Amino acid sequence: MKIFAISDLHLPGGANKPMDVFGRHWEGHFDRICADWRSRVTQEDLVVLPGDLSWAMQLKEAQKDLDAVGALPGIKIILRGNHDYWWGSLTQLRAVLPKGMYALQNDTVTFDGVTFCGSRGWTHPTDADEETRKIYQRELIRLRMSLEAGQKKGGRMIVLTHYPPLDEHHGHTPMSELIASFAPTDVIYGHLHGASLKNAFNGTLDGIRYHCVSCDGLGFRLKCIDQED
Repeated sequence: MKIFAISDLHLPGGANKPMDVFGRHWEGHFDRICADWRSRVTQEDLVVLPGDLSWAMQLKEAQKDLDAVGALPGIKIILRGNHDYWWGSLTQLRAVLPKGMYALQNDTVTFDGVTFCGSRGWTHPTDADEETRKIYQRELIRLRMSLEAGQKKGGRMIVLTHYPPLDEHHGHTPMSELIASFAPTDVIYGHLHGASLKNAFNGTLDGIRYHCVSCDGLGFRLKCIDQED
């Protein structure tokens, strides 16, 4: 089983949401992702998508996007991003997911001895914004629940977050310190686009490999986690 990753597909969700308003490089972006996906991923492989899959506001509006991703080869694990407003009740979501697609929300999913943990995360609060601090603390609690569940399973652990766990200078935050205390092999995240990709950390820190997999940062190609593309 190969493990691939790509995030922030920002599919239209039934609305007129062309991504090329963010630059010509976004033209036909999902067609390009699909072509690369079909050329490299087999049904036995796994693809993780850590957030911002669809612009939809309601689950029924996101169904077409979920089905489009579900029709592609391989097993899929999806995580909620900050723009995934359609992601409400986990029970309702799991009831309509295509076969072979799994929603990760503060729990774990395990395949071939590899356990995937994670939560959405949030922007590290650097000022006195009390609401940001509250959300961040909730995400820390949720991530700890997932990591503790994953630790009980043993074996290799991979952590998914939507927001970058490190700060913009690639320094530790409470979230990255929590992750490091459980010693996963990899952390996979997205969220960053455009100029913000300059702040993305791709490399090894404290023995953990970090991968930013925002689709525009990858040239709209999937990243194979265990090999250089």
